[in-house]
Amino acid sequence: MRFDRRISRRSFLAAAGVSAAALALTACGGSSSTAASTAASTGASSAAGTAAGGTLNIMLETEVQSLDPQIATDGTSFEVIADYTDGLMQMDTDGAAVPAIAESCDISEDGKTYTFHLRDAKWSNGDAVTAADFVFGWQRAVDPANASEYSYMLSDIGQVVNAAEIIAGEKPVTDLGVTAVDDKTLEVQLNVPVSYFLSLMYFPTFYPVNEAFFNTCADTFGTSPDTVLSNGAFILTDYQPAATAFEMVKNTDYYDADSIALDGLSYQVIKDSQQALMSYQTGTLDITLLNGEQVDQVKDDPEFISVGAGYLWYISPNINSVPELANENLRKALTFALDRDAITGDVLKDGSAPCYTAVPPQFATGPDGSDFSADQTKYADYCAFDAAKAAEYYETAKSELGKDSFSFDMVVDADDAPQKVAQVVKEQLETTLPGLTVNLTVEPKKQRVQDMQDGNFQLGLTRWGPDYADPMTYLGMWVTGNSNNYGLWSDAEYDSIIEECTTGDLCTDPEGRWAALYDAEAIVLEQAVIFPLYGQCNAEMVSSAVTGVEFHPVALNRVYKRTVKNA
Repeated sequence: MRFDRRISRRSFLAAAGVSAAALALTACGGSSSTAASTAASTGASSAAGTAAGGTLNIMLETEVQSLDPQIATDGTSFEVIADYTDGLMQMDTDGAAVPAIAESCDISEDGKTYTFHLRDAKWSNGDAVTAADFVFGWQRAVDPANASEYSYMLSDIGQVVNAAEIIAGEKPVTDLGVTAVDDKTLEVQLNVPVSYFLSLMYFPTFYPVNEAFFNTCADTFGTSPDTVLSNGAFILTDYQPAATAFEMVKNTDYYDADSIALDGLSYQVIKDSQQALMSYQTGTLDITLLNGEQVDQVKDDPEFISVGAGYLWYISPNINSVPELANENLRKALTFALDRDAITGDVLKDGSAPCYTAVPPQFATGPDGSDFSADQTKYADYCAFDAAKAAEYYETAKSELGKDSFSFDMVVDADDAPQKVAQVVKEQLETTLPGLTVNLTVEPKKQRVQDMQDGNFQLGLTRWGPDYADPMTYLGMWVTGNSNNYGLWSDAEYDSIIEECTTGDLCTDPEGRWAALYDAEAIVLEQAVIFPLYGQCNAEMVSSAVTGVEFHPVALNRVYKRTVKNA
């Protein structure tokens, strides 16, 4: 069936895309959310010729980690890659999947074969974008030699035929279930129906790569403007790894160039939030993030907005490598000792909300139209702030471990907000649990992520943003062997539930699947596999001259294709 027919059978995904965006723009920051909604939608229908054009000046709080779409893992990198690259699909203003490089798509009656028909589009070197570019990109994602952290998006999540076997080294990459029928036709074979498959197509791991160009770059691919190609709205003109400033210009050969009003994008990495606010106030920035006391300063400014970012911030204990943290009672003591309300209300002050579930609210909607995580008291017996319970579990743990004191190192990003949160976490844990010491190890984000992936940590303050509008984007992380299962926790019952929801009978039973996902989430919280802290809202200043910035809680947090900047 074609896209126009597909609309009627988006299942819960379309509702998730619409309601997630709506909730994210109305649940954070009170009346300021109206401004966020306006910023996300106003100007989307404006003709490009009516705007003054100009360059949009954007603040980032951390450096880009990678411009390789199959290697990148963080939201900042994804945003930048998506500025200059289109996949098969893109997000509309409500977050639903709509055509991009794919002009149309046929889906087989059994839901296991997708045939994408590509539009006429060009790479910035003049080459046509072809089906073979997608085949090459996807093969790179599952190639064990690349060790892509997001390879599971094709295997466990996307269920592309033979992806799991290729990742395991059991089959060659050429056996992947994706075929270039001809230059303009891409066929994808799935093991089972995946109701949200089209929404995966706007995620950067599924972006195309021009093989001939890639082969000219050797090991430098994605490290400079000369080693990337654009097929998207903008072209990268100035960049180097770990750059604190870089730029893009409008791609005049973009297939939808007439709808792009901006002349370009200019990014600045500013880690000090006060410096960023000053740059905004002097007009150097058009968009900047705020945190803490800054929000009190500007919350009544009409240019202030608070938007749901979709991220869950949590603490991951290294269950596998730290014997004390393998003790479930000690982990429960830690999670019950955390006052999430104080973290969000006294430290962040940006609209972020305490979270007591493994899946945060406001991005995934179920078969009945309800938010998967609307009930934040659902697991109160396992996750809450309760100093008395914390003390009780702590005493039990001390008895079981034969120790009266504990010292743990916690890795944290070298960014403003995470450091402030980490300091409060340290104070809360040490105050509520006498004899416990938490030493903070501040690292650049790239190093912190690498250390957690390598198991070189004891406690880690980290975050995860939803890659698609389904609880599995979180729950899939704690399956045995998943690269994002930092603590290397393993539970056979949990694995079995996730498997049944992914490839078993429940994958075609929306109601039964939803109930089973709750069962899986309960296991994570009952065993204190992670300590949820809060769902992130971004407090931002957006110039009144700027309209049409799209804010999404899923996959790509900010999109600028329909942004207009007036003089």
